Amino acid sequence: MERGDLTQLLDLAAGGDSAARDALLVQAYEELKKLARSSMRRESPGHTLQPTALVNEAYLRLFGPEARWENRRHFFGAAAQAMRRVLVDQARRRDAGKRGGGLERVSLTQVDVASEDAQVDVLALDALMAELEAINPRLVRTIELRYFGGLDIEATAEVLGVAPATVKRDWAYARAWLLERLSG
Repeated sequence: MERGDLTQLLDLAAGGDSAARDALLVQAYEELKKLARSSMRRESPGHTLQPTALVNEAYLRLFGPEARWENRRHFFGAAAQAMRRVLVDQARRRDAGKRGGGLERVSLTQVDVASEDAQVDVLALDALMAELEAINPRLVRTIELRYFGGLDIEATAEVLGVAPATVKRDWAYARAWLLERLSG
């Protein structure tokens, strides 16, 4: 998929062109599915949501009435954020009837975290990310893109519009910050 083609489709879709939205989904589908597979690899065994369903749910959120993307970076950043919201909402629905039992487990080890057995539930991670957002929103975007979106350092830097070295620093700080709070 050419970057210019996707950017042009994003512009047309943002303007309300439904054919462009359909074409955008077709062109971006494989990249979105790759993001979803990455997110789903860190879910606990027996998780009921499949990558295709995650893409479909994220798509519905991405193409809501106020859907506007400035460019390719913005679109894929929004996709990672939408996938995060879908996973958090599903964990909340599942836990609502259990009064906190059977929390959704997510491993931070799959994305190069120092601790080999670091496990986290999606709801705890989301709550900490909301706290971190007040301190440094870019750190939260970095977590969304790397952890929920499965992007590497370079792709995350492209989406955020910063240098890869900045993403490495932010990622190291964000992981340390999260792990400290999750282990305490």
